[in-house]
Amino acid sequence: MPEQKGTTRRRLSRSSEQESLVQLGRLQPQAVELEKAVIGACIIEQDAFATVSDFLKPQSFYESKHQVIFQAIQSLAAANSPIDMLTVVEQLQKNGELENAGGAAYIAELSRSMLSAAHLEYHARIVAQKALARDLISYTSEIQKLAFDEGQDIQELMQKAEGQLFELSKSNLKKDFTQIDPVINEAYELLRKAAARTDGLSGLPSGFDKLDAMTSGWQNSDLIIIAARPAMGKTAFVLSMARNMAVDRQIPLAMFSLEMSNVQLVNRLLVNVCEISGEKIKSGQLANYEWQQLDLKMRELFGAPLYVDDTPSLSVFELRTKARRLVRDYGVKMIIIDYLQLMNASGMSYGSRQEEVSTISRSLKGLAKELNIPIIALSQLNRSVEQRTSSNPESPDSKRPQLSDLRESGAIEQDADMVCFIHRPEYYKIYKDAHGNDTKGMAEIIIAKHRNGAVGDVRLRFRSEFARFLNIDDNMPPLPDDDGTIKPIPSKLNTEDDDPFGSLDSTMAPNVTPF
Repeated sequence: MPEQKGTTRRRLSRSSEQESLVQLGRLQPQAVELEKAVIGACIIEQDAFATVSDFLKPQSFYESKHQVIFQAIQSLAAANSPIDMLTVVEQLQKNGELENAGGAAYIAELSRSMLSAAHLEYHARIVAQKALARDLISYTSEIQKLAFDEGQDIQELMQKAEGQLFELSKSNLKKDFTQIDPVINEAYELLRKAAARTDGLSGLPSGFDKLDAMTSGWQNSDLIIIAARPAMGKTAFVLSMARNMAVDRQIPLAMFSLEMSNVQLVNRLLVNVCEISGEKIKSGQLANYEWQQLDLKMRELFGAPLYVDDTPSLSVFELRTKARRLVRDYGVKMIIIDYLQLMNASGMSYGSRQEEVSTISRSLKGLAKELNIPIIALSQLNRSVEQRTSSNPESPDSKRPQLSDLRESGAIEQDADMVCFIHRPEYYKIYKDAHGNDTKGMAEIIIAKHRNGAVGDVRLRFRSEFARFLNIDDNMPPLPDDDGTIKPIPSKLNTEDDDPFGSLDSTMAPNVTPF
């Protein structure tokens, strides 16, 4: 009895000592007793390791001996060997780690202390959460230490911080399996909704009829790559599509422009929507009717659910954070990125640019799946298109882009659900296509890869002075006269007010004379 009292006093002394230490400082997040319960369950229960192996790894455990034991259990599972007290001890001996694991007596103690695995997954997830909390503490401590270093470049530090946090969040973003019944019901409901639509589309309409017919619209969770050489009209194409979707159909869209500022992007959109040449929009030298036309058409843009972001060198982590907010708070249905090669992979170090672009494309596909929306990323093509020749340089097929022309990474082709090329033969002074059709003012959208549908070509009209793509059957804006001026579009304007700009600031057009 005296021995028991002495033992009790020592335990109380240690307990009060630990409480004093906790008051003086902080202990790392831990759940040692739950760690014991989890490892004991893995030793005793046949299917216990399979239950926790998806989200627990040796580093998830706070106690170093628990890390060593779980590593041995992991090795046994990989070899399809039975997991019990004897095999775990044998594996630890083989690894030379038995002493570091606390010895055979400690393994036996763990197996005896485990009474039930009823709450195994719940306990294991608490262990995983504690590990994530320790990782966050380690991450923030390292960033804090570097931030105090006067010689540290703050921009590099921000990139490094983004990269580490992105990797941490990505490694902990896990999704469990789903029994097929609810998935079948979801697929059936989508099919019913598609059948009820008069246009027969199951995805978001681009506003280009033949393209929509071939793709059934842009599908949720798809990564769509739209690639072309410079000056082919990549930005013009997505702006025309944004106008069709956000302005005409009120579908919420977000556009991340890494190449142009928000003002430059909106100027391009004004050219597209208002059908006034870009040079005039830049210079402000508009005729009276053009000011009226600008006012009339610009009103269509106000209130459109189109969100723009011109963050330069956008990182994958920044995109993910902003995209989640756009979908959650503004109901955004699609994201456009202009363009992929200007993104960076959150400051992480790579052996080559190809590896970094591979990470970016993989992350974009993962983001599309996570948010369940289509993501359209523009991409550059390499110079092999320009260097490609055939026996007949004027052959309409000599400059057609191919999947192998995608710049900097074959992973783009691999990760994308759809790859489309924009091709304008007229740019290469090829004025007839393979069927003898006139290519002047025409563009081809080449669907070169389509994971869930057909491939093929779609012909559209292209008006370079308006940076605008149109359906072939659309009413065309007037062509410029020989002197370059464009006649006004006949429209009934509201001129009841003295100020023809209505609610718009009249200082926009100081020289306008009302009709």
